[in-house]
Amino acid sequence: MKIKTLLLSVLAAFALTACDDFLDITPTGKVIAKTGDEYRALLTYEYKYFAKDRYMTTLRTDEMLMDMVKTSSTDKDAYLDLWRWKDEAPSPTTSYFSWRTYYHTIYIANYVIGHQHEITNATKEEINQLVGESYMLRAYCHFLLVNLYAEPYTHCTPTGTRGVPMQLKADVNAIPASSSVEAVYQQVLSDLDEAEKYLNVEVWEAGKNYRFNKVSAQALRARTYLYMGQWKEALKAATTVLETHNQLEDLTTNSYTLPNSYKSVENIVALERFSSNLYTAINIPSPDFISMYRTGDQRRTKFYKRVTSSTYSLQKGGSDDNACSFRTSEMYLIAAEASARLDSLDNAVSYLVPLMEKRLNQSAYQTTLELVNSMTQEELIQEILDERARELAFEGHRWYDLRRTTQPALMRTYDGVTYTLTPEKYTMRFPTEAVEANPEIERWDDTK
Repeated sequence: MKIKTLLLSVLAAFALTACDDFLDITPTGKVIAKTGDEYRALLTYEYKYFAKDRYMTTLRTDEMLMDMVKTSSTDKDAYLDLWRWKDEAPSPTTSYFSWRTYYHTIYIANYVIGHQHEITNATKEEINQLVGESYMLRAYCHFLLVNLYAEPYTHCTPTGTRGVPMQLKADVNAIPASSSVEAVYQQVLSDLDEAEKYLNVEVWEAGKNYRFNKVSAQALRARTYLYMGQWKEALKAATTVLETHNQLEDLTTNSYTLPNSYKSVENIVALERFSSNLYTAINIPSPDFISMYRTGDQRRTKFYKRVTSSTYSLQKGGSDDNACSFRTSEMYLIAAEASARLDSLDNAVSYLVPLMEKRLNQSAYQTTLELVNSMTQEELIQEILDERARELAFEGHRWYDLRRTTQPALMRTYDGVTYTLTPEKYTMRFPTEAVEANPEIERWDDTK
């Protein structure tokens, strides 16, 4: 079977159209994959059409404005209700989060895992790599789902709080109950353990580095433990990544490679990309957010373009080069935050220093180094959170950082009405289509 034909069969067999079951996957045929190339094609399709939800969360943060005069009517129709946190009865034109896409990807991952012993014309290493990537896709999709549609791990009793449905078998007829937040996180960690047994590619060449590699399991483990507030484990995972992957882009030079480029030396996995229309919609950085960058911070001119004396546009997206799911800078920042929360302040600063050296001019570096070395634990933690905002801006991290930490109340006014982001709005509602298809979805099985 040719790969092109196989990809067409994926579209036909698992069309992302409405159906009666809550996962919204319609099997009108069967995916018949036999060879390693054909199974690779299945995963390539899922990689190509992976959800862009992490970037869409930028609309709900303090990173951007929405110019109601300049914003096109199309973008306004698609993103206005997300921007103003109008989650009850949003406009039918709202471009909402990708529930179906995530479960579609999980289905294909389960299919590969379940049929691994039937794969032909492939070496053991190639088959293992396919299986390892499938465990990573399943883990990452469940991780993103539980962080969109369930309360933050750090703001609830995880064992007693409804999470999301978990799909662990390729069965479109299954209608699993939602599991607890704790159960979903533990499944993510379990899948990462399994992935590490199979992943064997150290580094994918640029252009194929949208695929998961060996170090990616530790990178997702570090982020998962960070969101769980389990600092020792987060520190261990992040430092494990940095033992083999610690290079940073030097923005103090004339280099024009952004750290979130798939070509960057920082890249670990380049899976998620901005869509062009989403980039246009969020291309208005907030002046208050821009003010977080200190004088001498090279990111202010590399990440943004000055339009007027008080306004900027975003340079951190808008092309296929800007694809990033995991990169080195995030690992340094996880190690720094975990160390600070463990009251190991010198250690925390030591993880900030390499990043400061590559982002600040010499004068700003010396000033900032003196500043962070004089900080109390509370001040240093806040500095690291601010540094996460500056470094990971517009990459889809800010929303999750706000929701796992202080959940600040943000306010926006549109057409004379003021909207407020309150703590409960940091958790998205299950999609209407999912609830209508399965009214029991918001109940959960507390034995799982």
